[in-house]
Amino acid sequence: MPQITLRDGSQRQFTGPAIIADIAADIAPSLAKAALAGKVNNQLVDTTYEVSDDAKVEIITDKDAAGLDIIRHSTAHLLAQAVKQLFPQAQVTIGPVIADGFYYDFAFSRAFTPEDLHKIEAKMHELAKQAQPVTRRVMSRDQATKFFRDLGEEFKVKIIDAIPLDEPLSFYQQGDFVDLCRGPHVPNTSKLKVFKLTKLAGAYWRGDTNNDMLQRIYGTAWGNKKELTAYLHRVEEAQRRDHRKLAKKMDLFHLQPEAPGKVFWHPNGWTIFQTIAQYIREKQKEYGYQEINTPIMANFSLWKASGHADKFDEQMFVTEAEGAHFAIKPMSCPLHVQVFNQRLRSYRDLPMRLAEFGCCHRNEPSGTLHGLMRVRAFTQDDAHIFCREDQVLTESARFIRMLYAVYRDFGFDDIIVRLSTRPEKRLGTDEQWDRSERILAEALDAQAIAWEENPGEGAFYGPKLEFSMRDCLGRIWQLGTLQLDYCLPARLGAVYIAENGKKTHPIMLHRVILGTFERFIGILLENYADGLPLWLAPIQLVVMNIIDRQADCAVEITKSLQKDGLRVKLDLRNEKISFKIRQHSIARVPYLLLVGDREVKQGTVSVRTHAGKDLGNMSLVALQQRLTTELSTRGLVRVGEEND
Repeated sequence: MPQITLRDGSQRQFTGPAIIADIAADIAPSLAKAALAGKVNNQLVDTTYEVSDDAKVEIITDKDAAGLDIIRHSTAHLLAQAVKQLFPQAQVTIGPVIADGFYYDFAFSRAFTPEDLHKIEAKMHELAKQAQPVTRRVMSRDQATKFFRDLGEEFKVKIIDAIPLDEPLSFYQQGDFVDLCRGPHVPNTSKLKVFKLTKLAGAYWRGDTNNDMLQRIYGTAWGNKKELTAYLHRVEEAQRRDHRKLAKKMDLFHLQPEAPGKVFWHPNGWTIFQTIAQYIREKQKEYGYQEINTPIMANFSLWKASGHADKFDEQMFVTEAEGAHFAIKPMSCPLHVQVFNQRLRSYRDLPMRLAEFGCCHRNEPSGTLHGLMRVRAFTQDDAHIFCREDQVLTESARFIRMLYAVYRDFGFDDIIVRLSTRPEKRLGTDEQWDRSERILAEALDAQAIAWEENPGEGAFYGPKLEFSMRDCLGRIWQLGTLQLDYCLPARLGAVYIAENGKKTHPIMLHRVILGTFERFIGILLENYADGLPLWLAPIQLVVMNIIDRQADCAVEITKSLQKDGLRVKLDLRNEKISFKIRQHSIARVPYLLLVGDREVKQGTVSVRTHAGKDLGNMSLVALQQRLTTELSTRGLVRVGEEND
């Protein structure tokens, strides 16, 4: 007689084994109708799963995050079923859940077209309405291999060959379609009502460019139409905000095939880059960091000693000179240890905070490159803190305060924090891990920061804090990290003389706030698509004359503003003023200053924002006061527009 403990803590007793669907029906008929799966002792299972012993049971519906993932995974199977019915010669490969949706990769003799996509989606709706039961079964490895080989599904055979011998092989069937899958899945296809196929793309089998090129079909699925509509709106808005499109309008940067994954910064884009770098430089100075610069390349033996060669071997750019092997740095940590090691340090020298705008290179697969968001050459706001054991908590808390101050200045205040704890394969003792995890948790708790645990996702040498921010579209971007490292200093021979006179390895805190400048600028552009804050805008003001006789006045105004340190552009082109206004508005210049006969006579300027708001005539003094105030608040509140 199993006793079932439900999510709310209440208990129910059954006279014999009960499946999840029956438990849901016993709770409420409406819950039985909504049930997609169950969770038994924290393990997701199908609604047909039989509970025979006492257990904690949750009924999963589309209101649960797990339920939404199950809908999406099941919809991926529905997609594969539809493709097989319409294109029997297509081979199915893998179809995982991804953020906000799913995809499925297919091997097919010709390229799918947008028209095919419409046909496939229509067939999916047809199959969903049939309410085909989704059933699970287990096959032996030999049976499964023969089954898929007879179907001509060679990629499924490859997947089976890669699965460990001791792992059971489960399969899900709906109608005439069978797929290899761990599950769980919805009880029947009628649960899959709200979905849309979104795009086509190419993808290499297993992500390896040496393998077959497959065709990937992306889709999204939701619990109701309202959520789907909201998602499609977010996608449309994200496309409008695409930083690559904005870069063309604002003349910021470009990329080209001759240097894949490497950014060509134009003057406007480099101005943003340098503005951010100077801001970070000043902030780091305020928090006691010393800026250094280390070589972009080092002998491969250093990367072997640090352990990075084992982890990043395939991603490292390597070269040879005079019989020696070198690698371009994928990160700066081992080089910072070399700076620390140049003289014997005392406990009084610690903490030592070394910061670098380190230019790093990683050979990312070409298919993953995406504008500024994924590049091969990037600059990190990288820093390392060498400290004593008794300083770790203080330094961790200090960094967290700094990070939050920086994010606030960039307008980001919705921060998600995760503490990634010890992985199965790790260095160090349990006592070190206990202390390290406790310190990072205490550093967060001391500042009343909400956080969640990310079990098993720490680095092999220590736990880490991950700081992610949510942008104006609700997208989450992982940015800053703080990693606690007992291992690298010891591997690379870093020591200091402790108070007791003994040589001791320092503890090393690895930290970044922005992550990489490239990706952070891409995020900023998309978050502030309608205009960067004044302090970040590459061109802050444009001064424009209406006709030639106002040119001298426009020049004098420009010079006056430039003397105040403002980034001002002078536009004296013989073009209609409406054309010039429109062009600079598209380029997202925050303020447009017009000089006509009236302005010349009154000693004023007519001020507009790039968004089209007319702020009227202002004296230069009044304008400069406004700009000074806006710059001092970093544009988080625009003067005179607080209630707009």
